[in-house]
Amino acid sequence: MSDLEKTRIPTQVIPAQEIIDGVSTNKDLFNGPYYVDGCDTITKLFALRCKQLGKKTAHREKHLGIWHDYSWQAYFSHARKIGLGLLTLGLKRGDTVSILSEDNKEWLYCDMGVQCVGAITSGVYTTDSPSQLAYLINDSGSKFLFVENDEMLDKYLEIKDEVPTLEKIIIYNRDGLHDFKDKKALFLDELYDLGEKYHQTNPEVFDAEITKSTPDDVALLIYTSGTTGQPKGAMLSNENIIFAVASSLHVLPYSEGDNQLCFLPLCHVLERSSSVYSPIANKTIVNFVESTETIFDNLQEVAPDVFTAVPRVWEKIFSRVALMAQDGTDFGKWAYNKALKTGLQRAEYLIQSKPVPFLIEAKYRFWDFFVFTNLRRMLGMNNLHRAITGAAPISPDLLKYYRAIGVNLVEGLGQTEGAGITSINTLAKNKNGTVGPAIPGVHIRIAKNGEIQFKGANVFPGYWQAPDKTKETMTKDGYLKTGDVGVLDDDGFLKITGRLKDIIITAGGKNITPSEIENKLKASAYISDAVVIGDKRKYLTCLVMIDQENVEKFAQDKKIPFNDFASLCAAKEVQELIGSTIEAVNQDFARVEQIKNFALIDIILTAEDDELTATMKLKRSFVEKKYKPLIDSLYK
Repeated sequence: MSDLEKTRIPTQVIPAQEIIDGVSTNKDLFNGPYYVDGCDTITKLFALRCKQLGKKTAHREKHLGIWHDYSWQAYFSHARKIGLGLLTLGLKRGDTVSILSEDNKEWLYCDMGVQCVGAITSGVYTTDSPSQLAYLINDSGSKFLFVENDEMLDKYLEIKDEVPTLEKIIIYNRDGLHDFKDKKALFLDELYDLGEKYHQTNPEVFDAEITKSTPDDVALLIYTSGTTGQPKGAMLSNENIIFAVASSLHVLPYSEGDNQLCFLPLCHVLERSSSVYSPIANKTIVNFVESTETIFDNLQEVAPDVFTAVPRVWEKIFSRVALMAQDGTDFGKWAYNKALKTGLQRAEYLIQSKPVPFLIEAKYRFWDFFVFTNLRRMLGMNNLHRAITGAAPISPDLLKYYRAIGVNLVEGLGQTEGAGITSINTLAKNKNGTVGPAIPGVHIRIAKNGEIQFKGANVFPGYWQAPDKTKETMTKDGYLKTGDVGVLDDDGFLKITGRLKDIIITAGGKNITPSEIENKLKASAYISDAVVIGDKRKYLTCLVMIDQENVEKFAQDKKIPFNDFASLCAAKEVQELIGSTIEAVNQDFARVEQIKNFALIDIILTAEDDELTATMKLKRSFVEKKYKPLIDSLYK
């Protein structure tokens, strides 16, 4: 049975036989139209799925310690109430609606409700400041803003006089707001009532609005992180979404009813495609985490069938296992180390696509039964048949580790301007250290300057009201400039070696891409992130963000005194620990690529801090500016 047949979803996107190593052999395939189950827009597919699946579970949320199921029928009816309610308040096709909320089912209800009546959804990170919220509302011209609770409402109230386009603010949760009154404010249950009353007197309107949708309609506005200036709003059309979903069906099979976990911000393209549009196509169940603090607990409870996360999450899980191993009995430590040694030996053969010797395979089966099966159950990965990492580079050593413990973790490439997916490894075709071949219907090429560029129906129409910015990111022949540097091997697998803007040119004229060095450092259980410095300087240095949990455990085990995070970072033994880790990594690189000095960032950073993106990556340019005195001290 083919991967496509396993999805049990007939698609009309691209005949598999016309795809060779991810490169289309038929240029007409770039022209569409594209369908999933005969639907050329995500809203039409949404309506079809809700009708087909009815009372089957679409989402799960946890309340007061108990997981509750919510059906596809409820998904559709709540989206309809929101869409029609907004129409009664004056929403027009092509208007923009913003959502400021943590992940929950209401986020999805709003997203689909807005799109079903022809408007555009724009998500806002909950970590954004009030001034950033004002910028996004004004830039997008949003007429309506959904907020989750009183905390999110406070951000709006701080800038309410600065957002003239905003006509109404809709609040999900009444807790703490029973006496709150504002002429622009409305609670979600009140909007539901408006929508339901309108539906009772106009029962055909919602379905008619869905029918009006076309592939060219802009469905989403997703703002980039804005690490080098104000964020830009990337428009994604229905065609972009349907193509990305349909093409993915050829390489990422799902089974109906597969469980997924939603925890990354839904305004990020990775989580939006994974937890909104892919489940609609694949008939899977989305489980919302209670909070960012309970991700690992909820992962254990749900034990999902498929799991998509950014590298920081995979690094954190690895660190947790390292911590558990340290706390184990002497026999437990011995068994884990023996099992891991065998697992890594086996993984090396698998990575090189070589048959695993009988003796190694037999030993692995033994250790898998007695060690790894229990480990995967403890992590909530006992049902996992595929795991994906994306949105940032990950260490090949980490990929090898997960393969060793029996977790099929594959890496892919995607970006906002490409609807979230461009290339990906599969369980059948996987090369460690690459982001896989192009998905069907996408063509990837390497420009003369080494930049990765691609073309396909996943490429966005452009930036919101910024034609000049759009022109800058596109080539004359229609390829998207990714800003990444990489190489394609003979089999069509893409390897990313760095970012164009991040390339370091030392004072000696050597060109160095820091990402490979940084990924090696982050493979350590004691380092959560690192930024390599050295542009126009004599040698490389590094700023390191330590893994708080593991380094604290190290300090406690060694009886190293510390009273706060800064004193932990300053401890001589901790400095030596990180120094020895860096020295070990240096052995894998040429002399000019080795780290000569380092410093620790001695404050605990969260997604609310300007140094970090929403997916917990250090912003290189911001870090280099903010910590310039510290960096300069490394060269004295």
